[in-house]
Amino acid sequence: MSPDSPTSGFVAFVGAGPGDPNLLTLRAAELLGKADVVVLDEERYGPLLRHCREGVEVAAADLVKHAQAGRFVVRVCEGDPMLFSSITEEVAACTAAEVDFEIVPGVPPATAVLTYAGIPPATIVPEFRVVDAAQDQDWASHAACPGTLVVYNGLTDAVAIGKALIAGGRADTTPVAVTSGGTTTEQHTVVSSLGRLQADLKHAGFTEPALMVVGDAVGMRDKLSWFETKPLFGWRVLVPRTKEQSKSLSEQLISYGAVPEEVPTISVEPPRTPQQMDRAIKGLVTGRYEWVAFTSANAVKAVREKFEEYGLDARAFAGLKVAAVGDATSRALIEFGVKPDLLPSGEQSSEGLVAEWPPYDSMLDPINRVLLPRADISTDTLVAGLTELGWECDDVTAYRTVRAAPPPAPIREAIKGGGFDAVLFTSSSTVRNLVGIAGKPHNVTVIAVIGPQTASTAEEFGLRVDVMADKPSASALAAALAEYGAKQRQAALAAGDTPRRPSLNRRGARRRAK
Repeated sequence: MSPDSPTSGFVAFVGAGPGDPNLLTLRAAELLGKADVVVLDEERYGPLLRHCREGVEVAAADLVKHAQAGRFVVRVCEGDPMLFSSITEEVAACTAAEVDFEIVPGVPPATAVLTYAGIPPATIVPEFRVVDAAQDQDWASHAACPGTLVVYNGLTDAVAIGKALIAGGRADTTPVAVTSGGTTTEQHTVVSSLGRLQADLKHAGFTEPALMVVGDAVGMRDKLSWFETKPLFGWRVLVPRTKEQSKSLSEQLISYGAVPEEVPTISVEPPRTPQQMDRAIKGLVTGRYEWVAFTSANAVKAVREKFEEYGLDARAFAGLKVAAVGDATSRALIEFGVKPDLLPSGEQSSEGLVAEWPPYDSMLDPINRVLLPRADISTDTLVAGLTELGWECDDVTAYRTVRAAPPPAPIREAIKGGGFDAVLFTSSSTVRNLVGIAGKPHNVTVIAVIGPQTASTAEEFGLRVDVMADKPSASALAAALAEYGAKQRQAALAAGDTPRRPSLNRRGARRRAK
């Protein structure tokens, strides 16, 4: 029976891979998307549920029982189901119950963790041996392996294994790497030798899952390490923005190795009285305006929603000139089907927009009115600048920004206690609102701001500004933080120290990290 069109129960055993949820195979993701029930025995596989349909049931056991009830069951297995992750008993139970099943291989830690650690297992000597220390104790035989030896489940007995390999003939200077949390942002690798394992692992604070790698291939790590050397590797970064705004910024931070945590500080709501926007949309359609200026993606969203309410679309902008304050606003307009006619070439702000705006010319412009659909707390900079250029502005409240509800207690404690490595402030209001709902960030937390005005607000609240974007955009802000992280890492290495995340510099963090 095919799992793609089951007429009765079916079980798919899928490999979860080594830890990074993005290393799940396409087939595994496809099957998860069809599942009625997902059987998980470890919480760390939770991120894989994003591939599932809404309302999928998550269970810890009874896969045969669920299948016999006619349900499509996906059993998530560690790594590769057929490599040191025995599913023999569960498969036998399916066979005995005459339940059809499929086994989908996963990316095995034996190769993936080494790749993420920058260790090529079969480059120097074309031999690669994988051992499960929980089942195989023949270290004399493994000591004779001239290539790379990868040991699963050997963390607890790593020192004893090292001694046994030396006794079996391996030199005590043989390079060893132990990696914990492989392929995740918790990955940490200690490079040692068989003879120094006890001293070097003493304060490593490792937990399973971990891999032990023995052989000369470990020496290639200095040249090939790419994951743990990312500029913000493992940094927990607070992104205090609205959910819609923070997605692209979070994706950029992830590319730098960071772990972004989105905490809404601003809630966007409709204006209290919609009549003003109703009149503005009517005026836009009837030709009241020469220009429409958008100063945020939220303003675009508010106008778009009004258009949909009246059965209008982007064609209503025909004959109008459209301005956008920056790249994010421009993208929102283009998604709406409107290409901006004016975008600041320099500073992406109200000042930058005014600097590019043409003065009103009665010979060229039949109408001198500009529509500004904006937030209720917008500054007067744009209105004042356009008025000085001869334009008449209709400054309309398109949406209200209100302070969001406080984040959960663990987030508030992490903010005030130094649990975050950095916080990105993209406006003065995010500074005010974050402090208002969660308190001031700890002094070890790196404070990154989008521009001088936001920096001034942060300093008013007693915060030390460490990073400022070279131009006022969220992307530039993330890049500036990555550059800061890279410099911190380089400085630590130049001083002969191990690079440490900022949160590990708070009092007591060193002791807890051991």
